[in-house]
Amino acid sequence: MTERQQRQAGGSVVVAAVLMACATGCSGSGATLDDARAADPVAALRRAADALEDAGSSKARTSMEMATGGTRVTIRGEGVYDFRERLGRLKVMLPQDPAGTSEHRPITELLAPGALFMKNRGAGVPADKWVRVDTATLSDGNLVTGGATDPLAAAEVLRGTRTATYVGTTELAGTEVRHYRGTADLAAAAKHASGANKGVLAAAAKGFATAAVPFDVYLDDQGRIRKIRHRFSFVNGQQQATVAVASTTLLYDFGIATDVRLPAARDIYAGEIAEG
Repeated sequence: MTERQQRQAGGSVVVAAVLMACATGCSGSGATLDDARAADPVAALRRAADALEDAGSSKARTSMEMATGGTRVTIRGEGVYDFRERLGRLKVMLPQDPAGTSEHRPITELLAPGALFMKNRGAGVPADKWVRVDTATLSDGNLVTGGATDPLAAAEVLRGTRTATYVGTTELAGTEVRHYRGTADLAAAAKHASGANKGVLAAAAKGFATAAVPFDVYLDDQGRIRKIRHRFSFVNGQQQATVAVASTTLLYDFGIATDVRLPAARDIYAGEIAEG
């Protein structure tokens, strides 16, 4: 099996395993008209990714939710992210089977520029091996496929903010934050994104049902994202139906040590990946 076939197989298997997926909602207080920081919300949101890079790193919690066929499933993740090196590590918890009878081992995911590495992937992959997927080959740019949106990619979606309104201040985990609501354009975000995220967001702009992404985001006094919720739409290839996915990312404990190390080539699975 060629390397390209392996990457495509890895992507399709992940989609089958975790696109039954998705996030939690947000709310905020009423708008404060005299808040000078709300004067230009579009500009503030387009700078949010830069503020994260200035912060260096953080812990992250993710949630991805989708309702399909009368069933609602949620995939949750938790880990750390280095915004300067663009490296992250998440432990992703898959939901139980619909009958609630089967537990799934957590999947360890390493997020890197242009790549997603997964361990405990299952489906014929040895327990001590990693699966590598080229995120630029995925129709959603891995905003959805991995069951967790890459935190930096989530922030860089905001570089394509078209419209935004300031909702007001609220408190999140003991921190006062400013709540904004708006819509971003993935194609515009791709043009202004950094490094490998250009390809990731460009793939999503082409692969999603619409390039418009509604969002709610909460920024602290330093302009850093504390919570962001995107609502993505994609087409289910089997049923040709549009599916709505909500993805939420929470960031906290900025500046922590991360020490994310990518697997050596010898530890990456080179065989065929079973479907299912």
